[in-house]
Amino acid sequence: MEPRYSDLQACVISPTAPLVIVDVDEVLAQFMRGFGAFVARHGFELRVDRFALFQNIYRPGESQHLDMIAGKALFDDFFRDGADDLDPAHGAADALADLSTRAEVVILTNAPEHGRLARARWLKTHGLDYPLIINSGPKGPPAADLAARTSGPVVFIDDLLPQLESVAERAPQIGRFQMVSDERLRPFAPSAPDRHARIDEWPTLKVAIEERLFP
Repeated sequence: MEPRYSDLQACVISPTAPLVIVDVDEVLAQFMRGFGAFVARHGFELRVDRFALFQNIYRPGESQHLDMIAGKALFDDFFRDGADDLDPAHGAADALADLSTRAEVVILTNAPEHGRLARARWLKTHGLDYPLIINSGPKGPPAADLAARTSGPVVFIDDLLPQLESVAERAPQIGRFQMVSDERLRPFAPSAPDRHARIDEWPTLKVAIEERLFP
């Protein structure tokens, strides 16, 4: 599926400004911790034993993870009744606030449409009130569209290797950074540091972004 067309069309980018395109879950938000608390309230356990979502959800005492249909239902419910209950990644808001004085910032997140208001509200609450694009599927096409609107340098930050690969394929000129905010997930996250720089702490990541955008 393509990104919400109206989101992409409505996003205004300065034709010469540097651009930061940034994901939300496990980049700006501690998603797995918040989702884990949510599933616990519904009688399930989140065990971080692999880099996955639904395959980490279990019924207490069971060794087989929850099936995908039930896991997806919990995920959808979370965006109806839990998406406000996320802690921000340490240093994210301060880093983007500083970068935004010299660059455009756009948030590109994969989330269900019914979670739009909760996601926007969470971002505003935590000082991350930047243009928001709700996407579904690969992020390469919308990232390429955004990058084509400016002659300035562009960077993209995400936790998921397939999304970084998608951007590399569609817009190889974009600088790519992988960031995983949850310390429990970091050892399990597939990475390709030869193609996408991996930096898991925002203060260090901000310096690397600055070096790319303002050489």
